[in-house]
Amino acid sequence: MSAPRIWLVLGDKPGDNAQVEIVADAIGLPVERRRVIPRAEWVLGKPRVEASIAHLDPERSDRLEAPWPDLILTIGRRPSMAALWIREQSGGHSRIVLFGPPKRWPERYSLIVAPAQYRLNSNSNLFPIRFPLMRSNAADIEAARATWNERLAQLPRPITALLVGGQTKPYRLDADFARELAERAAALAHPGSLYVSTSRRTLPGAVAALESALPGGTPFFRWSAEAADNPYLGLLALADRFIVTGDSISMMVEVARLGRPLAIAELPYRSRLAGCMHGWVNSEEGLPAALRKAGFTRGARDLSAMHRVLYHEGLARPLDAGFPAAGAGALEDELPRVAAAVRALLQL
Repeated sequence: MSAPRIWLVLGDKPGDNAQVEIVADAIGLPVERRRVIPRAEWVLGKPRVEASIAHLDPERSDRLEAPWPDLILTIGRRPSMAALWIREQSGGHSRIVLFGPPKRWPERYSLIVAPAQYRLNSNSNLFPIRFPLMRSNAADIEAARATWNERLAQLPRPITALLVGGQTKPYRLDADFARELAERAAALAHPGSLYVSTSRRTLPGAVAALESALPGGTPFFRWSAEAADNPYLGLLALADRFIVTGDSISMMVEVARLGRPLAIAELPYRSRLAGCMHGWVNSEEGLPAALRKAGFTRGARDLSAMHRVLYHEGLARPLDAGFPAAGAGALEDELPRVAAAVRALLQL
């Protein structure tokens, strides 16, 4: 029997691609990568979901042509549209594993692997997991330990790392929240040291407000694409405890996988109306639940659901409650179960 042909249909988002690569490594079979890059207007814009490659930049994307794969692993709106197109070209032979929620036609996927922040109906092809599968490379963290050890050794212990993301619907991370966050983080880090790192999504106004509200001399990393001294991996290696803004699932999960004390700075809603609408759409009862069950709508991403799982497992606390005890819990590794489910599609 010949080996199955497996394609990874990858996009332009490194964090998304990393989750697909992690599963590909775990299934232990040869894979081929097909990178698909959207046209300029669809890098930020959202194309209508259909089985199509019209939204792709043909000059920057890999060619998609026969022989078609037996299995496709993909993630995200734009790559999954290409995966659906491949499935059509193969006459329905190519099976698709999607990581994250489908934007349309969930029945066309053989497996949907979705973590707790997504409200999806329990269909036979849904494989629910509690946490996204992303993780930092252990070798990279150890290399960063050697690089950052001397620099961080000068700071009084314990070192608290404040990792700041950015606002996302329906939440806000603006200058007002940034100032409040700086004050609360500085108080929680005392006695000891606070080290602050912003990220690609942190708005300039929030960066400025955060830095100005911190105590003088607080180490502060202002993210930029050109920065050569990003402390993120060094902090994962050496910080004693972490405060992470509640929008960043990836940073929360990476810290939780390390078993370090984690406090989550939950973001406020952009408005009272936004909060009410978000709660209504994700309601487990009444019309919203009935519409989701009938397939007319799907729930909005619910970041608070991920927070609740981390709190319940003893892996984190809300910022106002302080830090959990060191070693209070460990994040279950769901990767082996996911890899087994993917291999089962190939009847291996």
